[in-house]
Amino acid sequence: MVNYNKLLNLPSSDELPDSDNKPVDHEIQVIIPNLLKQILNLLWGDRQDWFFGVNMGIYHTTGSNPRIAIVPDGFLSLGVTRLKNDNLRPSYILWEENYIVPILVLEIVSKTYGDEYDQKMIDYARMGVLYYVIYNPDYSKRDKHKRFEVYHLRNGVYQPQVGNPVWMPEIGLGIGSEVGSYERCQREWLYWYDSQGNRFMTPEEKTLQQQQRAEQERQRAEQERQRAQQERQRAQQERQRAQQERQRAEQQQQRAQQEQQRAQQERQRAEQQQQRAEQQQQRAEQQQQRAEQEQQRAEQQQQRAEQLEQMLRSLGIEPEQL
Repeated sequence: MVNYNKLLNLPSSDELPDSDNKPVDHEIQVIIPNLLKQILNLLWGDRQDWFFGVNMGIYHTTGSNPRIAIVPDGFLSLGVTRLKNDNLRPSYILWEENYIVPILVLEIVSKTYGDEYDQKMIDYARMGVLYYVIYNPDYSKRDKHKRFEVYHLRNGVYQPQVGNPVWMPEIGLGIGSEVGSYERCQREWLYWYDSQGNRFMTPEEKTLQQQQRAEQERQRAEQERQRAQQERQRAQQERQRAQQERQRAEQQQQRAQQEQQRAQQERQRAEQQQQRAEQQQQRAEQQQQRAEQEQQRAEQQQQRAEQLEQMLRSLGIEPEQL
């Protein structure tokens, strides 16, 4: 816990160095904290009540000298502004932050042992840091510790937490490690998690997801465009088939009309032929009647001639002598 003593002549941020000027041993000591910070920017981008420092000095009053900073690889403070007086922070000075202690600090163990399991654990406990995260990906066997450990401060003593990820209700996030891809490097990284153990995406993954969604939307739009085009083509084909059907129906109707006309003409020709046949039959009957009449007249003339001959012979006159 921070102890404030008015007798201490505490320096301002302008009087204090920005860092301890100790170079990091490995780039993951910068990359991993920055990755956690970038993920927080995605999660809490609309919040102004938090600050995440990377390789930044924390000046406090619980050590031997307030002018000597402790510099974790990363730390998270809640209840402070993102910017200090609308400017970026050169360092984190507790007496200029209303003595708000970071709620979480992160130390990444490197080749050069930095007292992460010893003096720093004591210093962070004295300061009152609630969660102390130690990531030791390469030298855990040397130090006889796990690769990833989270400690929770209880009654002034850090208690190791079980599980990966570890849920931190005071922060509303979990922290854990798993293999993933970041900056084109496939390895184990530290990530933030929700209460169900689901990992939050990195900016790269978020961008990739947005690109994939945009590509999926583009593909869906293209598929919709193709379906619409196919529908238009099918509609056009249906219209063409309907037009062809109408044309075939009209042609069939025309053929039926032509057949009907031909049938009508055939009937008319048959009627005319029948009329001509009847007329011819009538003429034949008339001719037969005239022939019969001629024959009757001839028979009558012959009968009159025979009667005349008989009369002449009865009078003793031979008709041949006349």
